[in-house]
Amino acid sequence: MEADTQAHIAFFLTGRRPSDLLDAVDGLGLRPALFAGYRELSQLRYDFPLLLVEGRTDAQFAQSLSSVIDNALASAARGSDGERIRKHALRLEQEIRTLARGATADSFSVLWDKAAARFTKAADKSFEDSLRRTRAAIKINGAVVDCDAALPSRLMQHAWAAGQRQKAEGFRKDIDRLVLKLSDILKADYERSDAGRSAKHLQASVGTGFGDAFDFDAMSRMLSKALPRDAFPESRRKRIRELLLTLNEQQFIPSKVASADKSSAAQPYPFLFESCSDALAAFRQRMPKVIELAKAIAVAGLEIEGQYSEARHDALFEQFGANGLDPQDLAQFPDYLVCVNAEKIQALEHAHLMEILTSGLPIKVLLQIDDILEEAPNGEGNLTAAMRSRQIANMAIGLNEVYVLQSSSSNLYRFREPMLRGLTYRGPALFSVFSGASAKASGLPPYLMAAAAMESRAFPAFIYDPSAGPNWATRFYLEANSQVDLDWPIQTFTYEDELHQRVSEEIAFTLVDFVASDHRYAKHLARVPRDKWNGSMIAVDASLTRERKGLPDKVPSLLMVDADNVLQKVIVDERMIREARRCREMWHSLQELGGIHNSHAEKLLAREKKAWEERMQQATELQAAASIGAPVLAAPGTATSPAAASETVEQEPERSPDEAYIETPRCSTCNECTTLNNKMFSYDGNQQAFIADINAGTYAQLVEAAESCQVSIIHPGKPRNPKEPGLEELLKRAELFI
Repeated sequence: MEADTQAHIAFFLTGRRPSDLLDAVDGLGLRPALFAGYRELSQLRYDFPLLLVEGRTDAQFAQSLSSVIDNALASAARGSDGERIRKHALRLEQEIRTLARGATADSFSVLWDKAAARFTKAADKSFEDSLRRTRAAIKINGAVVDCDAALPSRLMQHAWAAGQRQKAEGFRKDIDRLVLKLSDILKADYERSDAGRSAKHLQASVGTGFGDAFDFDAMSRMLSKALPRDAFPESRRKRIRELLLTLNEQQFIPSKVASADKSSAAQPYPFLFESCSDALAAFRQRMPKVIELAKAIAVAGLEIEGQYSEARHDALFEQFGANGLDPQDLAQFPDYLVCVNAEKIQALEHAHLMEILTSGLPIKVLLQIDDILEEAPNGEGNLTAAMRSRQIANMAIGLNEVYVLQSSSSNLYRFREPMLRGLTYRGPALFSVFSGASAKASGLPPYLMAAAAMESRAFPAFIYDPSAGPNWATRFYLEANSQVDLDWPIQTFTYEDELHQRVSEEIAFTLVDFVASDHRYAKHLARVPRDKWNGSMIAVDASLTRERKGLPDKVPSLLMVDADNVLQKVIVDERMIREARRCREMWHSLQELGGIHNSHAEKLLAREKKAWEERMQQATELQAAASIGAPVLAAPGTATSPAAASETVEQEPERSPDEAYIETPRCSTCNECTTLNNKMFSYDGNQQAFIADINAGTYAQLVEAAESCQVSIIHPGKPRNPKEPGLEELLKRAELFI
């Protein structure tokens, strides 16, 4: 036993395995014990795959396959055939989930037909009927995507396109309205001109059907004399023509009026990019056109209202946009979306990313991280554990005006609404997403790898929304993470021991569990044979709370399962524990931002608690001294006479058992009664409770307050309203507090 323990300690400190006492984990196919039930995800009903719904601009732009089937069954699986339809539809759903794994661009309708073809050939008519009725209840279609390396980009682009369509509709209507109104002004000007009053033009406007019924020459002479000649300045005519040219030829959102002649319509600009450098260059290149169009929209509005004054507005609009555009002006233009992989973020690209985030430009950046378990370049085996990506997200939060969303891809479905808010945010937005694609180094599905990263605090999810409110409490959201108030989430693990008995344990899922899933870190692990398990092996989370002085007497260990789901114990080296501590400290920082275990709040609470305890102790001492007639000692810095002391600590008067009252001097300020009814109960100047208004509540509330009082100082007395319901029971409960 001692030799085994020494071997365990030696591995913990040095990472070296004695071959006769510890086994290498390479090739054993080990995974954390909590993963045992997730070997075949296609057999489970969970958030993935997703259906990217066509034509939706709200949070339903993406729906899980399970929810689509459930919604269909809610209307199709009714009556006596309901259970049969439900079973058949769920079998088909499982087949679609299998087909979607590894599929690239198949739509839901295509996958449905493929899955149905596998069953209906050998199935009876009832199966075909079940599928037909279920399919008829599904009115949506779109691409089906699984949780893989391509998901973050595909989902983000789909959400972005949905938001841009909605924005484009409003912008297009505004531009088309301006074009039509300005065209009407020029048309009205032409109608009043000599050319517009000519016989030829009048005849053309009437048409050929009545050409012989009118004398257009006489009509022209009559209109020329009868209609007034309004002075329409040539400068205004020229300005309106230039405005129409700018509005019709803009390339940000194609106008329906301008694109009626598709051959001459300008091609719209692209707004989707694969690098920050390209997006920034395009934004700068297009900025003069942005200013020109924004200016044209503003001037056109004044012209249509007849409020444009050359003397006043020419000089004003001459310098329009010299200092850039207001965010409100930029908000009407399309937003840029950059989908970039963290592996491509070199020095120049990183500089351009920081420029986008710090300049307030309406550019949204998806930063996809495929691997957060890269080893440090010094070759010493220290894990970077997402440090690079988290530095970018944390830096963006510090800028205060950047919308930041960090999440693993497994959680993106739950973050659909925050994604839309970020994509429609007026300023820059950063979406930092771990795809789980590094699962190729672990043999795990990307979904499971991504979920494990979030669960282990290696890549926690959070949102920072500058538009949500004025402070951190409203801007920062951390609650998407599991058991957010704990260092590590605790899960129940149930297994069968060697005696075939059912055993349940509470297991913390730590960073070490996540890293142990990756085969690249097998050298930091050692399997302990079953006959060498001993009391020196403790759970990793317990090890993290111990402060070691000198040589350790306990070694951190994990519960893992092999390919046959046989339980194994694995010990880890000290380097893994150091990384887990670093991860925990970073999680503590996020907790503070989210108001959880906030050090400032806890410091203030401790100070107030100490002050309250001192007041309670002083009041108790004064009351005790007064009861025995002893001299009363004043608090330091005060002069208190025996007379004053007797006035300070008054004896409670004799009370009738029928009267409701509180022994106020004994109140511990627990807030139970004031929370129940703050009109009936209140605090005096010493923050001690008294009955402020007996008529502001019911007798039931008096009794409930007495029962919840921590020091039993509330006496309900007798009810004032003899007609209050349930008095018989309430009086029995009140007898305890007479």
